[in-house]
Amino acid sequence: MSYEVGTGPFWQLRRPVRGSLRSPCESGPGWRRSQTRGGWGAKGGVRRKEQLTLERTVPPAPSDAPPPEAPVSDACVPDVAGLLDGMPRQRARCATGAAGTPVTPPATAAPDTRLRVPRLQRLLPTPTGTPVTFVYGAVLAVVSLGTAHLDPALVHTLHQGSSTDVAHLVRTPVLVLVASAFWIAGGILSPYALALLFVLTALERRIGGARTAGVFLLGHVGATLATEVPTGLAVLVGHLPASSLHRLDYGVSFGVAASLGALAGLLRPWLRWPLLALFGWLLVTDLIAFTDPLTDWGHPIALTIGVATWPLVRRGHRARQLLPAG
Repeated sequence: MSYEVGTGPFWQLRRPVRGSLRSPCESGPGWRRSQTRGGWGAKGGVRRKEQLTLERTVPPAPSDAPPPEAPVSDACVPDVAGLLDGMPRQRARCATGAAGTPVTPPATAAPDTRLRVPRLQRLLPTPTGTPVTFVYGAVLAVVSLGTAHLDPALVHTLHQGSSTDVAHLVRTPVLVLVASAFWIAGGILSPYALALLFVLTALERRIGGARTAGVFLLGHVGATLATEVPTGLAVLVGHLPASSLHRLDYGVSFGVAASLGALAGLLRPWLRWPLLALFGWLLVTDLIAFTDPLTDWGHPIALTIGVATWPLVRRGHRARQLLPAG
């Protein structure tokens, strides 16, 4: 530090010269060049320190690379003596549970590609699964076995009393329409009896007992009226003799035909159309034979009634599927 010599008394201190407070290192020419030079000088060094400080405090930007995996404990590697260096896939990672035992993933079952064959108990009526068909089939079996041991004249009288001919439909329509549905033309082993057993069972399992009974009665009553009403009108106008008013007409065939037509609407196409084609071919064969015109025309009418119920039975089938199991 330098002082300027004053002209006052000697006890007065010398006044410092402007700029003389700098240290010798700061007053040198090297220091002045470092303050004016950029880059790696003193001020450049300060900026580099600030940059390093920011790099340490600011977290790095996330990258798309997956995070490093946790190191595998040596306890999971049973034996590594024969392994090659630089081949990490040779070491199988082992997962252990809480007790230290290896945890194996649950085995997934292979998809079942076998052809499902319906069990016999699904084809036959049961008291709990298809109660309406079971009770109705039991009553038909008892009636058929009972009439087989009765006098044929008595059986003929019972058939006439429950016939759905024009004369009985005019006097007691409800009684004969219900009573005629408990007779099986041809006995318990007739084709329509076997068809009733399987068709009503399959239909009831899909839409329930009440809807199945409704479809059966709709076909039975509808086809009966569709054949007997034109017969009565033909007698009135003189196209048929008066004896046509007392013809025998009883059995379950109209109801079975309507139930089969309704059931076809719930089957898959590969089974629906062959079934309808086979049954239709049998009905056409009966019409060509022309042995019983009214009954032979009643079967196609009943089948058509069953096909017309497809929207209703499909809606009932969907509603039954939505019901909770049990």
